[in-house]
Amino acid sequence: MTTGPTTTASTILPTSCALCPRCCGADRAAGERGACGADGRLLVSRAALHFWEEPPISGEDGSGTVFFAGCPLGCVYCQNYELAHGEHGRAITVERLAVIMGELEEKGALNINCVTPTHYAPQIRAAAAQARGAGMALPVVWNTSGYETVEAVRGNAGTVDVYLTDFKYADGALARRYSRAADYPEAALAALEAMVEEAGEPRFDEYRGQERMTGGVIVRHLMLPGALENSMAVVRLLHERFGAAVRLSLMNQYTPVLAQKAHEGSERARAALAACPELANRVPDEDYERLLDYADEIGVEDYFWQEGGAAEESFIPAWDYEGV
Repeated sequence: MTTGPTTTASTILPTSCALCPRCCGADRAAGERGACGADGRLLVSRAALHFWEEPPISGEDGSGTVFFAGCPLGCVYCQNYELAHGEHGRAITVERLAVIMGELEEKGALNINCVTPTHYAPQIRAAAAQARGAGMALPVVWNTSGYETVEAVRGNAGTVDVYLTDFKYADGALARRYSRAADYPEAALAALEAMVEEAGEPRFDEYRGQERMTGGVIVRHLMLPGALENSMAVVRLLHERFGAAVRLSLMNQYTPVLAQKAHEGSERARAALAACPELANRVPDEDYERLLDYADEIGVEDYFWQEGGAAEESFIPAWDYEGV
């Protein structure tokens, strides 16, 4: 696979970063580190087939998943804890990312799945354009926390086909407690409205005998321990605002990674767990069943849900730089 001329970070990165709602103003083009932990480099931890997404994303052959280091939101309970906090990441060029996308297609991926991509949006857009220019024909999935700006979503036009976005909180106090982002409900809702406008309603095709999502929005909601009311409020809000224009994915895979990291000696994890001791627990099965029943009661007709055993560390990939 060949690519065009080399693209330098300084030509596409912001000099006053506003790629996420934190608008920290970091001069990323000069290498200054932003609130997300990213600087002028493009840091990737893994690029491989991934089989644990929703069925029309992973199918049977796997999603071509690229995991990026750092995160604008930085939830204290993140199951990809080391990745979100920038502890694993290898610097690559835009050109190498374009080649990776082509390599994933050659391995049989159903799509190119960019995980936690927001703070690298300029580089990813450039890489996707190069990859498509070289013949890559897969849909691009934007796998995000939902903490996006409307401007960033609009900027993805022509690059992103499918949004696989979280909607974590309807409760601003909970968003402040766990993600230092009291504005999350308002920011995520505005971004989601833009995603639906840009990507349209869910669309599918048959790709090598598998149903594949080619356009539209899946909205994920991960239940948190002791936060059933927040989850119900999220489901109600999304159903009333968007109806069938998005597909909901109600998740019960919360894993108390924070407790494990604290046990292993991480001072950062230990302090976070001391402030939020409830995060050492898993979500009771009965709470998840109540959420599913509630979704049925209010008329949500088509959504993804998880069976028992989802909260396992086997769902967390190894940050071994595979495919990078």
